[in-house]
Amino acid sequence: MTAQTSDRWVVSPVRSVTGQVGVPGDKSVSHRALMLGGIADGVTTVEGFLESEDCLATLKALRALGVSIEQPSASCVRIQGVGIEGLRGTEQPLDMGNAGTAMRLFMGLLTSQNFDSILVGDQSLMRRPMERAAAPLRLMGARIETRDGKPPVVIRGTPALRGIDFKMPMASAQVKSAVILAALRGSGVTQVTEPAPTRDHTERMLACFGVELQREGPTVSLQGGQRLRGAHVSVPGDFSSAAFFLVAGCIAEAREIELRGVGMNPTRTGLLDILRLMGADITVSNLATRGPEPTADLRIRPSKLRGIDVPLELVPLAIDEFPIFFIAAACAHGRSLLRGAEELRVKESDRLATMSEGLTALGVPHRLLADGMQLDGRGGPGPVFQAGRIDSRGDHRIAMSFAVASLQAGGEIEILDTANVATSFPGFAGLARELGLNLRDGATGVRTSG
Repeated sequence: MTAQTSDRWVVSPVRSVTGQVGVPGDKSVSHRALMLGGIADGVTTVEGFLESEDCLATLKALRALGVSIEQPSASCVRIQGVGIEGLRGTEQPLDMGNAGTAMRLFMGLLTSQNFDSILVGDQSLMRRPMERAAAPLRLMGARIETRDGKPPVVIRGTPALRGIDFKMPMASAQVKSAVILAALRGSGVTQVTEPAPTRDHTERMLACFGVELQREGPTVSLQGGQRLRGAHVSVPGDFSSAAFFLVAGCIAEAREIELRGVGMNPTRTGLLDILRLMGADITVSNLATRGPEPTADLRIRPSKLRGIDVPLELVPLAIDEFPIFFIAAACAHGRSLLRGAEELRVKESDRLATMSEGLTALGVPHRLLADGMQLDGRGGPGPVFQAGRIDSRGDHRIAMSFAVASLQAGGEIEILDTANVATSFPGFAGLARELGLNLRDGATGVRTSG
């Protein structure tokens, strides 16, 4: 489908970026702070909340379920929790918008309630798989229906869930979190064993709300029936948002940038490890703890990147950052290889196929694989990317990645279907401009600030 004219960017080549900026609050942490605050006893205050469309979908759904939420400012939320048994049903479907995280976590949260629920989303979300979260919940006694494995998700409330010992067939923080959230009202102990480390935001956040969990190697366990206490949550800067500017600083030809207060949860920073293996000049300073999450400032300087084979153990720790990794790999010297990333096929778009289409349009040699990509870097004198048109397929991370490619482009890059950037990083264009990218709204020709 052709993108609307107003939903496109035109990005002209520049060669340097510079500045000191903070990235917006972490989307994954914001989702979880809202949900756990909603079922806690007492008041929860969330500072640094990401007011993106995805997080606002979670906020609106909780309000529909009877949770009182005030927003004194865009980045501050005050939640009057209703307790672990206090949510109330609604006859209307709960609209998750584009938020796959919200839908899968709500599956875990709502399956143990005393009422039925229906979860829906936008066109993109309605095509995404939900059975990998539904299947382990059914082992707990949940009654969940999907349509050919996809939304709408119909949940028949089942308060008497039982604890299970679940060995995950594939690494997925969302599936793990759905099972843990369902276990809060279940009987007995629930254990979840991961085949590889995944994001642990849910475990950290539950501890912040007074819930006791045990971690032994790859297994996390939780005793059902625990209550949550209202808490004060400080949300760190989103590493996934910082990732675009990490790569921008590396592939620029001059100057440097500093990103302040970035979340440094080790289950999220796989891209940082990957870039360092490629030779990136990135300095970490001011390590601190912000609420349940560690943070730091990152200084990024132009770097001579080299191609690498991405270690398999880093794949689940960088799964959302591979679109921008492909931009870095294109600018590196030598060949890069990514395998074991088949999950990219079922994100907001088929990210492997969509990135391949974009790289082809910009003249970058590569080979698309079933579970990854082999890419021949073109680092050296002269532009890496030719001018061209990119269809982002409505995928926010694809759009932002190709905007960063303008730092090594030989002409203008037109990026179609950019409206969904607001789902995760509504201020991206303005921040990109602040650092030096020449990004304009395609309809007006004006350098956009939103």
